Amino acid sequence: MTDRADIQNVLGQMRSIREQMQVPRPAMEQPLQGPSFEQQMQQVRNQSGPIRPEAELNLPPAQTPGGINEAEGMPPMGDVPSFGEMFKSAVDTVNDTQMAASEIATRYEQGDPEVDLPEVMIALQKSSVSFQAMTQVRNKMVEAYKEIMNMPI
Repeated sequence: MTDRADIQNVLGQMRSIREQMQVPRPAMEQPLQGPSFEQQMQQVRNQSGPIRPEAELNLPPAQTPGGINEAEGMPPMGDVPSFGEMFKSAVDTVNDTQMAASEIATRYEQGDPEVDLPEVMIALQKSSVSFQAMTQVRNKMVEAYKEIMNMPI
């Protein structure tokens, strides 16, 4: 059986990790909403269709420098969400992941017998990885914006 001092040590380590992350604790009363990351990725795959090699597409040679050509005879894409909507959805998913991890950690700290330590650690790692990925996307977007702003007219 696990010694009580070991549990207190693990809880102390979890609290110090949370403080290092400096992420404000969200309200636990709100249930998780919205599609998961996997569901969002599946939606994008469904909208884009199958990926085919360029040779199979029977495209005419590029008519302009840089390979940009008008799409002729292409069916309309339908209702495609804007980049802003997609990015907001991704941020909301990261937020939901962090809220869920925080809720599981709180339940474990309060002694909920249905929550075990590996489940808590996995949830915290998932939220950490998703937050780091979102931060990298933000950094790349800022970098691209700066590069575009520095282009000569």
